Amino acid sequence: MGVGIMLLAQLSDCHVSAGRPAYRIVDTQGALARAVDALLALRPAPEVVILTGDLAYEGRPEEYARIARELARLPMRVIALPGNHDARGPFRDALVPRFCPTEDPLFLQVAVDLGELVLVGLDTLVPGEDGGALCAKRLAWLEATLEAARGRPVILALHHPPFATGIGFMDRIALAEPEKLEALVRRHGRVERVICGHVHRSVQTLWAGTLASIAPSTAHQVQLALEAGAPSCFTLEPAGFHLHARVPGGGLVTHLVPIGDWPGPYRFAEYASG
Repeated sequence: MGVGIMLLAQLSDCHVSAGRPAYRIVDTQGALARAVDALLALRPAPEVVILTGDLAYEGRPEEYARIARELARLPMRVIALPGNHDARGPFRDALVPRFCPTEDPLFLQVAVDLGELVLVGLDTLVPGEDGGALCAKRLAWLEATLEAARGRPVILALHHPPFATGIGFMDRIALAEPEKLEALVRRHGRVERVICGHVHRSVQTLWAGTLASIAPSTAHQVQLALEAGAPSCFTLEPAGFHLHARVPGGGLVTHLVPIGDWPGPYRFAEYASG
């Protein structure tokens, strides 16, 4: 990866639909195209792009065909993980191995050697359920994968957050029994970051002795509703993604990158007076 800044872009919750807008309102296919355009415009370009689940709206083959066409525009390595809106069969048919180089016959999870660190992607999908889980087989795979990292830093990626956000209607469909994952992460001790999707908002917290974060959606966002009993709602707030930068001599820092067009940039020196 070289001696400069290593960049990993995280997209999430694309919800790409085929034939009609998602929720009758959101042009999710156009939103993914705009996100890919934003990635292609980044300088320097990220070495890796990871998608943390809910790529499709209904898990249909035609949705994954559209997703694959958009992701194929990216020249860098692309890693895709499933979320609760995804379906493993159509996902596997369209995206494995090019965008999900899994060797697991049951689950869509990966371990990718990035040189300086290891990117580990977990499959938390429970078919027919909004919430996520990690069964004994997936936890055993994770434990073996963390051991194989041989002391290198790990970025652990999964769709369902293992922590509460305060948004009640999302917390009720988070990762079940997160204490099992927490014990593994604490025992390993080299998980530098846990990155998630699902909540459609940029969120950060300390969890299991490390920093955990959630990326916003490339399309629609979940309403910031922290009052008890708030209804489940989405908004058309600006879309975005996370850009994780490994700085030489330091650890990971994360930037929130909004997607869209606006005036600027303006040089401070040219507009500082007058």
